[in-house]
Amino acid sequence: MQFVQNLPFISIIVSLFSGSLSSIMGGKKAKRLNLAMMSLVAAMSLMVFLFVLGTGESYVYMMGHFPAPWGNEIRIGVLEAGMALFFCVVMLLCVIGGYQEQAAEIEDEKKNLYYIMINLLLCSLLALIYTNDLFTAYVFVEINTISACGLIMIKQNGRTIEAATRYMIMSLLGSGMLLLGICYLYDVTGHLLMSNIKEQVEIIHRTGQYRVPLLVAVGLMSVGLAIKSALFPFHAWLPDAYGYSTVSSAAILSSLVSKGYIFLLIKIFYRVIGFDVIQDSKVVNILFIFGILGMIMGSISAIRENNIRRMVAYSSVAQIGYIYMGFGLATEAGIMASIFHVLSHAATKSLLFLSASGITDSSNDSTDFFDLTGAGYRNKLAGIAFTVGSLSMVGFPALSGFISKLLFAQAAIGDGWKMFPALIALAVSTVLNAVYFMKTVIRLYTPERTAGREGFREIHMTENRTKSAAMLCLVALNLILGLGSAPIVRMIEQGLGMFA
Repeated sequence: MQFVQNLPFISIIVSLFSGSLSSIMGGKKAKRLNLAMMSLVAAMSLMVFLFVLGTGESYVYMMGHFPAPWGNEIRIGVLEAGMALFFCVVMLLCVIGGYQEQAAEIEDEKKNLYYIMINLLLCSLLALIYTNDLFTAYVFVEINTISACGLIMIKQNGRTIEAATRYMIMSLLGSGMLLLGICYLYDVTGHLLMSNIKEQVEIIHRTGQYRVPLLVAVGLMSVGLAIKSALFPFHAWLPDAYGYSTVSSAAILSSLVSKGYIFLLIKIFYRVIGFDVIQDSKVVNILFIFGILGMIMGSISAIRENNIRRMVAYSSVAQIGYIYMGFGLATEAGIMASIFHVLSHAATKSLLFLSASGITDSSNDSTDFFDLTGAGYRNKLAGIAFTVGSLSMVGFPALSGFISKLLFAQAAIGDGWKMFPALIALAVSTVLNAVYFMKTVIRLYTPERTAGREGFREIHMTENRTKSAAMLCLVALNLILGLGSAPIVRMIEQGLGMFA
């Protein structure tokens, strides 16, 4: 085994160890350690990605070199390595972009706690991406939940504590359903390792035994992870959690946390149950219906909002709906479109939250639409970044959101009774996206005399260099996904082939 093949496991351990080490450090030292750790893990993820891309084959790493069922293992292919690299880069940009706000919004004695949560969150996301054991995945789902809850309530005001409580209640409900599904699956297969479960599921599906318990297990796990990723109508916790937490927390929660659960669901579909069995089940039809409802209802809720951060938060409900609609198509093209949208949404939503923060900074920290009039002139870079993110969400050509919607439309064509509902939902949702995002952009570039208004001021990009750098990188990432989509889609297709 080459040394580079050890790096996924080392990445998880480094993230976990950094969280423990941050607990005995002051805020500034914990911040430096966090930056060094995320940079190191991103570099290791890049090395693993290039290695797997070069070999064209996935591989299994046995921890402690003991085979299952005595040992545990992780599995690395193109899709896992690419997703780990992408998550590391986006999280790094989200944290860097919010450095100035973290200094102002988090109490000094709690800053190291914030970085503990960041480290544990990255550790859990990497574990969810790489693990080949279903119960290990559940353990890190819980670590992910606790870390995300800590990121929400770190500001310690009434709204964030309430939001964290709602988030914890809904997440525990989803976790409970996921655990019940795993228990049912273990009961009928006798295994927890994903590859071993799939072998038994194929036998069960072929012989017709235990079909009802198997269907119940698939339903419980799917609905449990849908709840945790805020699929409509299980999204009540989301607007406050995203709208009132720190800017870095909001960007990370919206772009990464829910995507970890979604990636685990993809692994369950392909590596645990088997895509043929998933296609035969009716669970995908339920995901399809609720995905379409989320696309429409999330956008309608966003239109009604007069708070820019809550509007962007409700937009996430609609975008999660897109992903589950793709799952519901129950085709490889639909899954590929959903995976690409995971990347697109992560890059765009983190850009929108960071740029929205820059816009409100120039408007006396107000998030009300009326006070944002002309903010695009007061903070030019934030205004441009928000416009790029908005155009991407609407589906403007050359940006990542356009490719996502094109892939969803292509996946829906010829897909039986689901074709027309999917295409109509795409068209209606796109129009609704344009209504609330373009309304906001027009407001930002409507001239207004703000001279003499307290707290309204011009902000130059050199005033907050880290946020400016993060926004520019996310704009570039969005353009890369939009203009360079062809090789990315091919890598997703190659990765799904390795999944099977």
